[in-house]
Amino acid sequence: MKSFQKTAISAVAVGLLTGLACASASAEDAAAADAPEVSPITANVTVVNDYRYRGISQSNFKPAIQGGFDYAHESGFYVGNWNSSISWIGDSYSATGSNGSFNKSNTNVSAPIEMDFYAGFKKELIGEGFASDLGFLQYYYPTSGIPNTNGSTANPNTSEIYAAQNYTFGPVTGFVKVSYAVSTLFGTANSTGSYYPDLTVNYDTGIWGLALNGHVGYQYVAGNIPTQNLTTLALPVKSLSNSTAYSYTDWKLGVTKDFGGGLSGALAYVGTNAATLYGGYAYANPSGKNLGKSTGLVSLTKTF
Repeated sequence: MKSFQKTAISAVAVGLLTGLACASASAEDAAAADAPEVSPITANVTVVNDYRYRGISQSNFKPAIQGGFDYAHESGFYVGNWNSSISWIGDSYSATGSNGSFNKSNTNVSAPIEMDFYAGFKKELIGEGFASDLGFLQYYYPTSGIPNTNGSTANPNTSEIYAAQNYTFGPVTGFVKVSYAVSTLFGTANSTGSYYPDLTVNYDTGIWGLALNGHVGYQYVAGNIPTQNLTTLALPVKSLSNSTAYSYTDWKLGVTKDFGGGLSGALAYVGTNAATLYGGYAYANPSGKNLGKSTGLVSLTKTF
């Protein structure tokens, strides 16, 4: 908003300017009255060439369709749901690599979708542009046909609590966040207490609706691999920690484009340093390929 400083002008000019100002104010008030009320409910739908979560492919390098909705109250309370097509659960039970060696060729497992339910409180407690966020997230996977593995694997459903601090410094925005698993983590036995700290940075270039994006995170997986798994895999050790086998760092560099009207596109390059595990990858698809390998992502999102 521009500000004006008064100068010595004629009474006629003063009257004219006053009249114009009043007319302008009346027009603005009328426009504000006619403007639609902002809804507390938003929805979104996305198509992407590969669903990567914390750097690991959830769709076996294939496209995924995603979508959800959010409700945000003026008090700071929010609740929402987000969903995506997946294949990793079914893949893990028919894998020939280290992830599924105890359930080879089991093709009866069905788990085609991930459903996330979350709620929390988000408020600018520190200052404008610095929203603090506390919440709970439940990852739910409708499944059928999963066999009894006698403790070799856990239920893929996962519960996490999280705390995040958003920040704004001019054109730079982002957040720091820590997520903590209060259940076992995505089917990994003995992994309660795993955590994931991460940092996201966005820079609004101010050109053509383009923003640069950066992200880095570290997935720590708690606990030890069950002894029966080591025996089945014929590993030359008496014990092996989940941290040694499955913990890793992931990263992303990308750019987003705002097309207006709630439509945006994104290009990104993602990768991890997920470990190899006695000749195979810790996160592998049925063909033994690394699900955490570096790759490019293309996505298109519509927000309503």
